Amino acid sequence: MKTARGYLLPVTLFAVPLLLALIGPFFASGDTTKDVPFDANGRLGTDFVGRDVWNEVLLGGRSLILVAVAATICTYVVAVPIGLIAGMTRSRGLDEVLMRPLDLLLAVPSMLMLLLLVSIAPQSVWLLVGVVALINLPDVIRISRAAALSLSARPAVEAMRLQGESRIRIGLGYVARSMRRTLAADVGTRFTGATYLIASASFLGVGISPQASDWAAMVDRNRGGLFVQPWAVVVPALLLVMMAVGANLVFDRMLRGTAR
Repeated sequence: MKTARGYLLPVTLFAVPLLLALIGPFFASGDTTKDVPFDANGRLGTDFVGRDVWNEVLLGGRSLILVAVAATICTYVVAVPIGLIAGMTRSRGLDEVLMRPLDLLLAVPSMLMLLLLVSIAPQSVWLLVGVVALINLPDVIRISRAAALSLSARPAVEAMRLQGESRIRIGLGYVARSMRRTLAADVGTRFTGATYLIASASFLGVGISPQASDWAAMVDRNRGGLFVQPWAVVVPALLLVMMAVGANLVFDRMLRGTAR
């Protein structure tokens, strides 16, 4: 019972924006009629061009969450195998070949890389997914490599080698499975980072269509009327914060539970 109560707040914080993003578009109105800008009448009033804020909230979360989830998955699908190979290899040359290009990526600020890559190509959701995954790639590879290095030095791995087990079996059957807790601890942080990176891109008007409904873009577009009609800014900003904080708390609770 105590454990269930411990999950209540994290799950609530994460589930509310997630469910709103996933099922909200089904309840959104297709009416594109525009009213008076920054009007306080109605559920949440209107935005800077007179659109219904509640309707924009229902429509604005799906693209953000789907892009963040897709970018996070792509990051781990690519980074974990590279980190595993780099951590288990006994060839210093191969380790250098795999790890040194990451230093170049780390030397470029994430927002600068995002602006450069997105600005030279047409706006595309999949391009944004790829760019966010690329930005997160070096950190996840380094974490995976460090975990693999530590695990591959264990006596159990040496015993498996002496028994004639293949590197693939050792890597996938023991090292990769033992890395799960380390990677699980990183997923929440990485998802949050991807969310804020995508939100930052929306603030700058890159990666999404200027006419698209998007929580992050709502904060940027409506900030001029914050003191006139605050709901157009406060509600989407609050949903972004709830999703980020909730994701980290959920993974933190899950790790505490498996550690017992």
